[in-house]
Amino acid sequence: MGIYSTVMEAVTEATGLSPTAFFTILAMMVVVYKIVCGMFLGPEDFRQKPQKEPIQVGDITESELRAYDGSDPKKPLLIAIKGQIYDVSSSKVFYGCGGAYSMFTGRDASRALAMLSFKPEDLTGNLEGLSAEELSVLEDWECKFLDKYPIVGRVVQPSNTSQNGDGLHIHHNDTNGHQQEQTKDD
Repeated sequence: MGIYSTVMEAVTEATGLSPTAFFTILAMMVVVYKIVCGMFLGPEDFRQKPQKEPIQVGDITESELRAYDGSDPKKPLLIAIKGQIYDVSSSKVFYGCGGAYSMFTGRDASRALAMLSFKPEDLTGNLEGLSAEELSVLEDWECKFLDKYPIVGRVVQPSNTSQNGDGLHIHHNDTNGHQQEQTKDD
């Protein structure tokens, strides 16, 4: 019992508080510390999560790219810039459903990024009419994406062919610019 009473006397002498008050305050400080630390980062946040190998989508059309907008949780989040498709799944907080940049997902966002625009009509790969400054901004975005996200494919124009039950229909323009249809049977 000698050590206990010596410690209690030392606490009273050093702090001017009763041992009960001192240990109550100390316990409350530990609880507040744990609560505040829990509001920020935990030990699991410092562990490296294994990176999934990005799924290569290859050459797809803009309409096929729309399927990668985050509405299907089994599919990666994809964004195209100047026709290059990037897997941005590692940044779900920003590009996933409800994220600040979710409107860019599943689209070629080149024009919107160049113009720093969130307007739906600017969500296109059309770069016509952009100023040199806007093209420079787009170049900066492209560099950031190249550094951070893997390229998994590219946007291509849809082919002008369609398969019908009776044969292959090929659409093309004649010399006067009028659309013609040619049928090839198997």
